[in-house]
Formats: sequence, structure tokens, C-alpha cells
Amino acid sequence: MLHRGAVTSTSSLTEFFYALTPERVMSAVELDGRRCTGRFIVLNSYENRVYQLEVRGAGDEEAGFVVGKFYRPGRWSEDALYDEHDFVDDLEDLEIPVVSALDLGDGEVLGDIEGIRYCVYPRVGGRAVEEPNDEQLRRLGFLIARIHAGGRVSDAEYRMELTPESYGWNNLSFLLDNDLVLPSFRDAYARTAEAVVKRIEPLWDDIPLQRIHGDCHLGNILWMDQGPTFLDFDDMVRGPVAQDLWLLFGGRDAWGKRRQQIVLEGYDSFTPFPRSQLKLMEPLRALRYIHFTAWLARRHEDPAFQVAFPHYGTEMYWNRCISDLREQLALIEDPPA
Repeated sequence: MLHRGAVTSTSSLTEFFYALTPERVMSAVELDGRRCTGRFIVLNSYENRVYQLEVRGAGDEEAGFVVGKFYRPGRWSEDALYDEHDFVDDLEDLEIPVVSALDLGDGEVLGDIEGIRYCVYPRVGGRAVEEPNDEQLRRLGFLIARIHAGGRVSDAEYRMELTPESYGWNNLSFLLDNDLVLPSFRDAYARTAEAVVKRIEPLWDDIPLQRIHGDCHLGNILWMDQGPTFLDFDDMVRGPVAQDLWLLFGGRDAWGKRRQQIVLEGYDSFTPFPRSQLKLMEPLRALRYIHFTAWLARRHEDPAFQVAFPHYGTEMYWNRCISDLREQLALIEDPPA
């Protein structure tokens, strides 16, 4: 278990987070004799600020690269951040291919720069595979089953539970209570989202919740010669294991069903996948839609979000949100064969 210090107040940190300068970033990772060469690139991440930096060690060591991850203030408590790192460390102990944060000194993995929490990772080379072949899909299913077995070894006391309450009702209340839905679409969005959440609430009865990756899509998996490595456990939650699979299946057509069958074959080769959770695939997609809408609303003051999501809040945007939820409601009420 990692050391847990006092919780840092985040009330005045957001503006500083937006203005992280290269000098501050480089200073944060220059530990244990490492010195930045000045070469760095900004990596794709909406939630946090992530940088790849070239560093040179003491003496005549060759320069190498590290990745600095600076957490958005206020999203997770400090204890919840340690839950993420504890989970990754547990998986690494089980020889599951993940990437643990580097020791910043005295066994500590979380640093602090003017109140912003951060960690540093070794850079991992590899490639993203957008269309895994059958062998790769089976391998992913097998390794996710092992991740879930590791997730059951311990708990994550300070992490969110993925339920209709947390991803559905709480996000809907946030949107409505803060008048974040365009007025002309407010009633339609509220009625549709409420119908979806009410319909899926009973499906969570008796579903066990445990530590899971939480955002296990292909973009968070890098492939090397020896196989895949799982990255970015920032969205780790306590949830149903089905959450870590449906993002890999793709569409609902014959192609998607075939991918589902192959991934489950791989999963079953380690431990049987609980088939009772197959009914959660479309409900989980619906909850992700509601959660994503609230996530955008919470973050839209961030200049990076305004550039990445220029259509947020428009009539076209809310029309699409309502249409997506109506489609999900129909699929949940009449599941495809």
C-alpha cells in the first residue's frame, strides 16, 4: 500500500492548472539527478495534462524519455489517486502488462507542484492497433480476465461506484440543477434520460462491483512485440466487469457480435465471464452517454475543451444527445437477438 498524506485543497488551483508552463513541468520531473534537455511534446489527454519529456541522467548516461502526468484538481481526492496506483501495482505484482509510476523518493509516487498532484512514468514504446485480429482479441480477453481477477484481490475504498445512481441520476441532476441544458431541449432531455435510468436500475440488482480499468478502449492499449500493455487507469472505478469489455466489441452488427464472441473466448480461457452481465452492455453505453454529457459541461471552461468540442451546447449537440438516448432506450427495452 502506498503512503497517503494530507489532502490538498484544490479550491484555487484550476487557473494554475490551465497555465502549466514548460518550465514548471520540466522542474517537476527533474528528480534524482535527472535533467530535462528541453525537448518535450504534449500528449493527447483531455482530463489531465500529460507530457513526454527527454531527460538526461547524472554523468554520461544517455538521454531517455519519461511521461509526466499532472492531475486535474478537484476530480479525485488524494486517497482516490492512491487507489489508482495501488491497483496498478497489484497488477504489476501479478505480472500483468501495465505501467507503474516511478518512485519520486521514499516510496512516493505522487508529487506536488504548487498544489497540483502529478506522477512520472517511464515512456513505453508501442503502437495502437485499431483493428485487432482474432488472436489479438483473444489475448485481450484473456488479459482483461486476469486484470479482473487482480481487481478482486483488494478494494478501492475511495473510488466511485459505476451505477445508475452515480453515472445516471447524479449527472442528470448536475445538468438540470445548473441549467446546463439548452432551455428548448431541457424537458425532452430530462424525460429521455430519466426513462433510461429508471429502465436500467433493476438490472444492477445483485451485480457485484469491483476494481476495474473503467475506460478499456483500444486507445488505452499499446502493442509491442511481446503483446499488449494496458495504460491509463485514471478512470478506474468499482463497477461491473462488463464495463471493460463492451468498448472493445465495436458495433452491434454481425462484425461486432463476432468480436464479442472472440473476446469472450479469450476471457473464458482464464475464468468464465459472468454471462448475466451481457445484459448490461447497452445500459452501460447509455450511462456513458449521460456521464459524457455532464463531463463536457463540467470541463467546458477549459480552453482545451472549447477547441476540441466547438459544437458543445448548440441545438445540433442537444438534438444528438436526445437521439442517442432514445436509441439506447429502444435497445434496452427490446434487446437485439
